[in-house]
Amino acid sequence: MKKHNYALILSLTAFAFSANLKAQDTATDEHTIGITIPEVAIVDIEPAGSKNITMGFTAPDEAGLPITLTASNNTLWLNYSSIKSDDDATRNVSVKLDALIPGVDIKVTAANASGSGAGTLGTPSAQLVLSASDQTIVSGIGSAYTGDGASNGHNLTYELAPGSGVGSVASYADLEATTTALATVTYTISDN
Repeated sequence: MKKHNYALILSLTAFAFSANLKAQDTATDEHTIGITIPEVAIVDIEPAGSKNITMGFTAPDEAGLPITLTASNNTLWLNYSSIKSDDDATRNVSVKLDALIPGVDIKVTAANASGSGAGTLGTPSAQLVLSASDQTIVSGIGSAYTGDGASNGHNLTYELAPGSGVGSVASYADLEATTTALATVTYTISDN
């Protein structure tokens, strides 16, 4: 009986060992790769070192004429990076002023994207007269990047106008002589 138990134990051990044996390597093998793609929504105004601009008006040479803008400014570029989390979602970039300058309209236009970017870049709106409320300046942004720095993204053109024009938020009657009136322009990228 001891021989049978020993043989039975030996047989069960051999069976258990053979069940755990792996087959030899084959011509193919496989494994998985986990990939993480972060959601991204960042915006930047370039060139970073000189993004504060100063603009002004010129006094008229003839009585009865209004002040005029000295020149527009197109030195700034809107850069953004976006990875969206939903197939149907897009993003917008909005713009607003923290404070209105009495009697002055500040206008901004974003050009079509150019430079080294790729993806679903957004579409700029028409020229905006800036106000204290968010306005969409670029819409329809998908997963995309504009490229970094000047000459990448959307070139921004700023113009000033004394109030009372079409679409004006200012009134010429509110103009006051000042050397430096400051307003902060804020750009925000957000989901639709």
